[in-house]
Amino acid sequence: MDITLVILSAGNSTRFNSVTKKQWLRVDNKPLWKFVADRLNQFYTFKETIITANENEVKLYNLLSDYKIVIGDKTRQLSLKNAISQVKTKYVLVTDVARACIPKKVILDLIQNLDENDCIVPYLKPVDTIVYQNQTINRDEVKLIQTPQLSLTQTLKKALDTNIEYTDDSTAIKAIGGKIAYITGSEESKKITFKGDEKLPCLKPNKPYIFSGNGYDIHQFEDNKKMVLCGIEIKSQFGFKAHSDGDVAIHSIIDALLGAAGYSDIGEFFPDNDPKFKNADSKELLKYVVNLLETTGFEIINIDITIIAQIPKLSPYKKEMKKMIMKLTHCENVNIKATTNEKLDAIGQKKGIAVISNANITYKEEK
Repeated sequence: MDITLVILSAGNSTRFNSVTKKQWLRVDNKPLWKFVADRLNQFYTFKETIITANENEVKLYNLLSDYKIVIGDKTRQLSLKNAISQVKTKYVLVTDVARACIPKKVILDLIQNLDENDCIVPYLKPVDTIVYQNQTINRDEVKLIQTPQLSLTQTLKKALDTNIEYTDDSTAIKAIGGKIAYITGSEESKKITFKGDEKLPCLKPNKPYIFSGNGYDIHQFEDNKKMVLCGIEIKSQFGFKAHSDGDVAIHSIIDALLGAAGYSDIGEFFPDNDPKFKNADSKELLKYVVNLLETTGFEIINIDITIIAQIPKLSPYKKEMKKMIMKLTHCENVNIKATTNEKLDAIGQKKGIAVISNANITYKEEK
């Protein structure tokens, strides 16, 4: 069948009530969004898989997978419109990343029941008494709608060409007179919405991985510029020649953290030819990276920093530097070392400073 798979994964995960967004929960070393995409692609050979992602995370999705990544939007429906604008197949199968354990049978049942319908929908029958506006209603007439839903692509595009917000594809298609068919869904397709919902049979617990990354940076001196190291102003007649404030220590820490997470390097996020980072405060760049790691499921174990400088003398500042890095990284295990280059090379000749950093991170344990 000519089918594209669309996985909606751009939400802010506010109801999950965790620093880690639910699409970044880790399942055996994979973020949930990739786990779901890989799993569904084992069930059926789709012509293409499209995943929506938060604008700030598109870079990471592209780094970690070969799927087609599309920028999401502020609502599910707007994200879906962005995704299906890229769909070229006759049919589109749409699901939410929060339904992590959809069984293969549901996928195949959807495909086998296409017939002359515009949309095929899995559902469950409620087992409890249903009260609507204080009136008990016949639960046999109630359907609990699930995803994935299989639709004619052009019909779904037409149905979503509206300002009315719908919570699922079938409701939008039904509103324009489309023909809907229902199949039996699965209890296994439970949606991860609140904390604790992630404890599902198909989601294996994480192994106790530790990831290590290193960072290196060097900057030459520049006269009549403020010197900042580890976010602390250093008394000196010169600072660093750089596009940003030149905090060579924080730059190396950022590279170490990004390296440990497998998120490329500082230049990928803060290019030195981008005007918006001109004279940027490196503390803000580090805050961004720490937040990125935390929301994508990591916590920092420790950071070790070696500053290589002939001048200025840094020992009076080390304690203050350590406190600043601890504050910025939410990590108590920070170590700062300072050494000279024994008067060798450019650093030894007092032309600049280099910094080497090492960071260890692990997956944050959800409690």
